[in-house]
Amino acid sequence: MKQARTLWTRQRPEVWEELKSSGIYRVKKEYIEEKNGSITDYYLELYRWYTKTAKKYLTIPPGCEYPIWLSLGEEFMLQPVENTVILKLEIPEGQYLICNMKGWDYRVNYWYVPLDQEDDKKHKEELKRYGIASEDELVTGRKGEFYPMLKRKITGSWERIFTVPPDTEENAAATAWELRKSWVREVRRYE
Repeated sequence: MKQARTLWTRQRPEVWEELKSSGIYRVKKEYIEEKNGSITDYYLELYRWYTKTAKKYLTIPPGCEYPIWLSLGEEFMLQPVENTVILKLEIPEGQYLICNMKGWDYRVNYWYVPLDQEDDKKHKEELKRYGIASEDELVTGRKGEFYPMLKRKITGSWERIFTVPPDTEENAAATAWELRKSWVREVRRYE
């Protein structure tokens, strides 16, 4: 039997209700739409990229489109807010993927994900040489047409969120694409 890891997630109460009734939860597009409003398309695109890339490192169950974010330590979890539940889970190895959250923050902003500080310094020097003040324009704007190699360098670096280990657990997160009732060890309600 695969070893399990304790992970935490903050969710809407409906997630716990669905787990109780069906035994399984998968992210619903309408939850993403409700949470993100006018920037929904941005997050759907990010999550589609994340899921597509994660499939290189983890077998994702068919029909699972969007990740469920999990904290590696109770001290790092999203804190409870009104109308949420905190789920403490024991998830078997092979059912979750750990990612580098610093790298994810860079990916979310369309920035280069460096290998280390030296690589980051070299990248910033390269941008300066080309007179590029806002590197996200290489991906989101027309600058990428003029500097296609720089654009490819940036987009190619994004996969490092899965391959460059986080320096601390605080800078790490886990994702799963489904939750199972059998994994739940504790439920904390916040009304």
